[in-house]
Amino acid sequence: MPLTDLPHDELVDYRPTLTAPADFDAFWAGTLAEARGLGGAPTLTRVEGTLLRTTEVFDVRFPGWNGEPIAAWLLLPRGADAPLPVVVKYLGYSGGRSFPTDHLLPPAAGYAHLVVDSRGQGHDTPDQGQGSGTQWVNGFMTRGIEDPRNHYYRRLITDCVRAVDAVRQLPRIDPARIILTGGSQGGGLALATAGLTSDLVAAVLPDVPFLCHYRRGADISAEGPYLELAEYLRWHSRESVETVFATLAYFDGVHFAERATVPALFSVGLMDPICPPSTVFAAYNRYAGADREISVWRYADHGGGYSSAPRVQLEWLHERGLAAV
Repeated sequence: MPLTDLPHDELVDYRPTLTAPADFDAFWAGTLAEARGLGGAPTLTRVEGTLLRTTEVFDVRFPGWNGEPIAAWLLLPRGADAPLPVVVKYLGYSGGRSFPTDHLLPPAAGYAHLVVDSRGQGHDTPDQGQGSGTQWVNGFMTRGIEDPRNHYYRRLITDCVRAVDAVRQLPRIDPARIILTGGSQGGGLALATAGLTSDLVAAVLPDVPFLCHYRRGADISAEGPYLELAEYLRWHSRESVETVFATLAYFDGVHFAERATVPALFSVGLMDPICPPSTVFAAYNRYAGADREISVWRYADHGGGYSSAPRVQLEWLHERGLAAV
């Protein structure tokens, strides 16, 4: 597989001119105030019969956008002393929270682990707002694309922020050591949440993040969800190009990166056909926090560092005093 984008020496300086909507901060402040104003506390139910000897598993439900219940798993290392640092994980595109056995690495390393379901993408959290706006192609990218108030990612990003609110209320959790992570869509969601909650979290690990520099992604991606935008615009481009990208500007990781200040470890694969490296560097190079690094996997596709990545991330967390043990 060849390089899919600019060479690395150009990527390190890639800073496209992107301007956030004038009401970007007001839009998100109002959205989150409305969601938080509906109240509600998380519920925690122990999951029995997992056959896991070193991990305790709980089913969590918490109020997300419009107060709608969002599912999550909470995995705790059995017998570990509280309060525990917690890794909050957001998920890749079209995937739900799956089974607890898919998420055992953080508790094995001594962390609490909250795995947040993605509304409408998994089986446990329906997207009750899906009737808002029009969906012209399969997937989620164009759901409510005519108006940012109706767009799918307004709901999903709100859920992700409310997950941070919820995890701070759970027992055995250290609210001063909340770490956000995820790959692809999950990386984009982690970055967005960091931009909206830098006063509440300790670090963010956006792994090959999606949802950054949408126009570039729609222009050059060879595979993946950005193609949904290209498909939509193929049939509606004459009247819709600026409307589409004006809506997406409210959900662009570049603008969230400009507002995030916690320590951040990004990653990128230079042969990624789904999230072109320039879209990742566009966000990384605009990240507001002084403590930022990026793992560059030169010969990697959308899998990034694959099995090498967790060790890099754990060492990075240890260096910043966010070790679990």
